[in-house]
Amino acid sequence: MMALFAALLLAQGQPLPVPDTARPAAGEHGATLGHEAVAPGGSEKKGEKPEGADEEEKGGIAEHIFHHVQDEVVVPIGFWAGAHYLRLDITKHVINMWIAAGLLLIVVGLGARKRALIPKGGYNLLETFVVFIRDEISVKNIGHHADLYTSYLCSAFFFILFMNLTGLLPIPAFGGFPGISTATGNISVTVVLALFTFGLTQIAGMRAQGALGYWTHLVPGGVPAALWPLMFVIEFFGLFTKPFALTVRLFANMVAGHIVIFFLIALTLFISVYVAPVSVAFALGIFLLELFVALVQAYVFTMLSALFIGMTQHAH
Repeated sequence: MMALFAALLLAQGQPLPVPDTARPAAGEHGATLGHEAVAPGGSEKKGEKPEGADEEEKGGIAEHIFHHVQDEVVVPIGFWAGAHYLRLDITKHVINMWIAAGLLLIVVGLGARKRALIPKGGYNLLETFVVFIRDEISVKNIGHHADLYTSYLCSAFFFILFMNLTGLLPIPAFGGFPGISTATGNISVTVVLALFTFGLTQIAGMRAQGALGYWTHLVPGGVPAALWPLMFVIEFFGLFTKPFALTVRLFANMVAGHIVIFFLIALTLFISVYVAPVSVAFALGIFLLELFVALVQAYVFTMLSALFIGMTQHAH
């Protein structure tokens, strides 16, 4: 609650970004005032907003909201590879992934140090999640070879969960630090996570059925020979719908909640500061819902990954 009120005060106290067209421009008669300049022969009453000012203010608020969920370069890094320039910039979301990975290693490392026959404390909570992923997700969806893929499913679950949770920390930018933003709200991050599952799915299918058997059994049995080439093309391109579903589901659910929270706080600028108690209360409710969504989306990604791997273990 205090973090949301602090964000509200920051939003009230900081000026909105000013477009370049609205900045004073130097002319032959000195500085002119961009959008505030009065047309020749026209006049404006003191205290009145110029025409279109409301639209510009709303546009500035929208840009301010999207700035918090968008990625931005912190340290530009790149090199030339022949005629192509490869960019390996350290961005805000890259730093957030590092933070999530570091916290994950610390939590898991400290929890695993207290292993015992009767688990308790942090190790008990960690073991509960691991056993659930192994028994309820991996074994039930993959079957006999579940142990081969449980480690990947656990890694994906915990990494996504920690990225989702660290993205909800109300830490603004300060002293060169870019602030906290959810890395899973970047579609590039979710694409890479989905590609890991996609690659492992193909490997699992070829390991279970053989390289030739997996691709020949891509088309369900009983299909007429005349339709086999067409069905193969359809089934082949259908393979790519699975990583697409993983990508969009995780990205959309995480970025949408953050936009709603910032928009509710921005209602104090759209309407009046007197709506702050209502808007902050609603924003707090969405924030608590986002804590639940962070866990659910990590579970859904892991469940679908196990389901896709399990579908390749047997021929159609």
